Amino acid sequence: MFEEFKKFAMRGNVLDLAVGVIIGASFTGIVNSLVKDIIMPPIGLALGGVDFSNFFVVIKGDHSVDTLAAATAAKAVTINYGLFINAIINFLIVAFVLFMLIRQINKLAPPPKAADPATPEDVLLLREIRDSLKK
Repeated sequence: MFEEFKKFAMRGNVLDLAVGVIIGASFTGIVNSLVKDIIMPPIGLALGGVDFSNFFVVIKGDHSVDTLAAATAAKAVTINYGLFINAIINFLIVAFVLFMLIRQINKLAPPPKAADPATPEDVLLLREIRDSLKK
C-alpha cells in the first residue's frame, strides 16, 4: 500500500497540483494586501474617507459602536458587509489575473492540429471500385 501511495503522490499531476496550491496561497496574501493596502484606501478617500472594513450592521449588542474592532470587543453580533465587498474585489482581481495568465498560455501553446477533412463520398466510391477491380 505504501508503494502504491508513493506512485500516486509522485505522479506529475499531483506534484503540479501541490505547486499550484502553494503558489495560489502565496498569491492570495499578495492580492489581499493589494486590495486592503493599495486599492481600497484611494476608493475610500474618493468616497469621503470611508473605510470599507468598518462597514457593518449590528444585529445584537451595543449599537453605538463606531468601528468593527469596537463591535467585536463588545461581543456584538454583526453583518460585516464591508469585508464582503473587500472579498469580492479580491476575487475579481484573482479571477482577472488567472484569465490573463490562461490567455497568455493559450497564445503560447501551438494551435491544435486540424482534423483531416472527411473524404468525399465520390472518392470513397472510386476507392471501392478500384479495390473490387484488383480482386
